Formats: sequence, structure tokens, C-alpha cells
Amino acid sequence: MAVTPNEPVGGVGHDRRDACASEHVDHEIAVERPRRSTVLIRRFLLGAYGIVYLAWFFEYGVIIDRVSVSLSVALFLVIGHIGKPWRDWLFLPVGLLLYATMWFVYDETRGAADRIGLPLQVESVRNIDRFLFFGADPTVWLQRNFHRDNVGAQDVIASIAYFSHFIVPVAAIALLWINNRTQWARYMRRLATVLGLACVMFVLLPTAPPWMAAGGDRRIRLDALPPLERSADRGWSYLGFDGFVHVWVDGRDWSNPVAAMPSLHAGFSLFIVMFFLPMVQRRSLRVAMALYPIVMAWSLVYLAEHYVIDVLAGWAVVVFSFWIWAKIERRWDRRRTERKVDTIKTMEAMT
Repeated sequence: MAVTPNEPVGGVGHDRRDACASEHVDHEIAVERPRRSTVLIRRFLLGAYGIVYLAWFFEYGVIIDRVSVSLSVALFLVIGHIGKPWRDWLFLPVGLLLYATMWFVYDETRGAADRIGLPLQVESVRNIDRFLFFGADPTVWLQRNFHRDNVGAQDVIASIAYFSHFIVPVAAIALLWINNRTQWARYMRRLATVLGLACVMFVLLPTAPPWMAAGGDRRIRLDALPPLERSADRGWSYLGFDGFVHVWVDGRDWSNPVAAMPSLHAGFSLFIVMFFLPMVQRRSLRVAMALYPIVMAWSLVYLAEHYVIDVLAGWAVVVFSFWIWAKIERRWDRRRTERKVDTIKTMEAMT
């Protein structure tokens, strides 16, 4: 076909494709603008949320009761969904319901540990620790050698590590839900398994932690260990967070003190490392992450909150959870691959 001087190479069809492409680009730009604005709104609100949370933390401390935690997580997720597709909004209530249900069941079964009436473990766990440490009581040894009248760096580190338990696992749930739903599902499967196994153990093995074994509480008097200081709040008081300390003291009054075997503080610290460490490339950060469960374990024993055997049991539950779900997920992957291969073979046979 001859091309006239005024006709561009490619002809009318080319012009139409150019026009359609131009319209498509204009449409993408028009769609992109509101997306950018919603991203800015989301970032601004998340920043405001962080500022309010920090202000609350400095005034009152970490939010630890389940209702307040659930509400704060729900607000964070709602803000994080601004600008997301409508399908994500449809799944948001499902995620919140699953989250609330998991913690409700956990609290209820955890509270049953001292209501069913199974024997309270006191000397048994103490004796296991003594066996592991050649007759010595680790908590007693640590407090005699490191606990002083004046607050030291060890007290501050122990307090920070102890209370990170109330922030880090929950923050990971919220961030994964917003950013990576597949990883969120992997996280929640493992977490629910850890909580389920822990709750069974709480019911079957109500256990007096070291601080209780060293004196008891309002209901029961014990003397399995020499007097110990329960001082998880000591470092925070030294840093000036007195409001935070009061909230924690009030909160531990309604908690179940004999739900100590296994230690979920120890378990969750290892859980976070096992889940996120494969995603981290920087060596210095990997080393810092690997130290987290070790520092947590030391803090729990030093603060008289758990025996070493409680810590080991918490770690064992987490390792089992990761191991069993890795096997299950590999089986799921094999089955999906086999179905895809079968589908391809069927289509090839039909053609």
C-alpha cells in the first residue's frame, strides 16, 4: 500500500493503537493519582497512630489487656487498609475475628489451669533445674550475684526484654496481615499451634514459678526456694515509667500465676527469630535477632518469672510447631504441583 506524505508510517491502525495506548496511559495516571493520595493519607495516619501509641506508652506503659490490645490492633489494621483493594477490606473482619477468637480461647483455657484442681507443680520443676545445674538454683544464683539495691543495666535490659513479649508478636501479626497475607497465614498457623499446645500444658501442669515457690501468694504459702525478688518492673521504674509499672502490677493481679509451664515469653522470642530470620540478609541484624531469645531466657530466670525448664519447654513447643507445619506445607506444595502436572497432561491429551 502506498503511503501518502501526510500519513504516518503504520497507517490508520497504528494511529488507533497509539490513541488507545495514550488513553490507557492517561487512565493509569488518573487511577494512580488517587492511589498516591491514599498512600499519603495512610502513611500520615500510621505516623499519627505511632505518635499516639508512644505517648500512651510513656504515660501508661504497654497495653497488655486483651480487649485494649484487640482494639488497638483493629485500629492499626483499618488504617493500614486505606487505599487497599475492596477485596482486602472484605477479608479484614475475618482476620480480626480470627485474631480475637484465638486470644479469647487462649485466655479461657489458660485461666482453667488453676480451676480444674490438678496438683500444683512446685518441687518437681525446681528439682529439674537443680539437676540441670548440678544442684544449684539458677534464679537464686542470678539474684545473689546480680541483684543489687541500686538498679543496674542488667535490670533495665531484663525489664525491656520481658515486656517486649507484649508488643513484638502482636505487631508482627498486624504488619504481616497488611503486607503479606501468605506469610500471615504461615505465622498464624504456627502461632495457634504454639498457643494450643501451651494451653493444654497449662491445664495439665499448673506450675508455681520461682517467685511463687519462694513464698507463695495470697492463697497458698510455699517455701521451696529462698526469698526472691519479683522485679520485672524495676528497670522501668528506674527509667521513669511509673505509670507503666502500675498498669503491669494491676494486670498481673488478674492473670493466672500458675500458667508457667511452658514459658510463652521464651517461646515467642524464639518464634519471632525462627520465622523472620530466613528473611534477613544483613549479618549484624541476624546476630542481634539470634541474641533475642537468649536475652529473654536470661531475663525470665533472673526476674524469677520462670525456671530454666519452663524456658526449654517453651522453645520445644515452638520448634515442634515449626517442624510439623513445615512438613504439612511441603505436602501441600507437592499436592499442588501434582495437580498442576495432571492438569497439563490432561490438556495435552485433549489436544
